[in-house]
Amino acid sequence: MESAFWHEKWEKGEIGFHRPDVHPLLTQFWSRVVSQHDGRVFVPLCGKALDVGYLHSMGHTVVGVELDERAVKELFEEQKLEPEITEWRGGQCWQARGIRIYQGDFFQLQSADLGDVDAVYDRASLVALPPPMRALYATRMAALTGKASQLLITFEYDTSQMDGPPFSVNSEEVEQRYGERFHIEELSREDIIEKSERFQEQGLDSMMEVAWLLTPKG
Repeated sequence: MESAFWHEKWEKGEIGFHRPDVHPLLTQFWSRVVSQHDGRVFVPLCGKALDVGYLHSMGHTVVGVELDERAVKELFEEQKLEPEITEWRGGQCWQARGIRIYQGDFFQLQSADLGDVDAVYDRASLVALPPPMRALYATRMAALTGKASQLLITFEYDTSQMDGPPFSVNSEEVEQRYGERFHIEELSREDIIEKSERFQEQGLDSMMEVAWLLTPKG
């Protein structure tokens, strides 16, 4: 998606993708991803998700990337943190007390920006991208995070009924993008359409939310 699309969503407050709570799949399955809570977690396209604060409260150092400055500003405001703001090649770097968010283009990140990543939490990143960008994204993630374990959340729905984002990413594509480097385990699958009024309004009659555990091979 063009960056202007997401900036417009935040400017207009059209952020139905933002949850007002910590994602229940994160609290349910995070212990499957990491055995200790003192490592560094990367959260791509994090928005202002409360999940960032949750991971930090668990003892993690959290590094995220988010395109829109409003989202980053509101994230720190809601965490009641006063960030130090510096420049980086893709935009601004906001950080305070174990949370560092790069505001700008994900594809401008380099591994040196993140440091050693112990785990990845991808709730809204892969599914935010159209198919051609997802291939580039998976390649870039490999360069940035190596074989860090991941909790990945995707959606599956009838694409004749709705265009993304969020885009439908089926199990075959998850295997295609990640199977070479990871063992892939489906943790849960739930049809969430009954509690997703905005997707009902767009014409969907079913929307599966799927949680995946990706653990490194070798």
